[in-house]
Amino acid sequence: MINAKELLMEICEDERVLDDNQELIESGILDSYAYIMLFSKLDDLGLEIQPTRLDKSLLKTPAGIQELINRATKK
Repeated sequence: MINAKELLMEICEDERVLDDNQELIESGILDSYAYIMLFSKLDDLGLEIQPTRLDKSLLKTPAGIQELINRATKK
């Protein structure tokens, strides 16, 4: 199982990502570079997620990103 918090820690190097409800975008933790890195790493792990076709609200928190990952792994 792919763990969103582990990926975010690797990409963002910020312990705030360990909080499921941490606002990632407004806080600046998930900036444009981190956003690209996240989708690149997910692709490397075999998950094809189209950023233009997803519910953007799922990118706001680590819990939302985990939900996105969970949905993609069920396909």
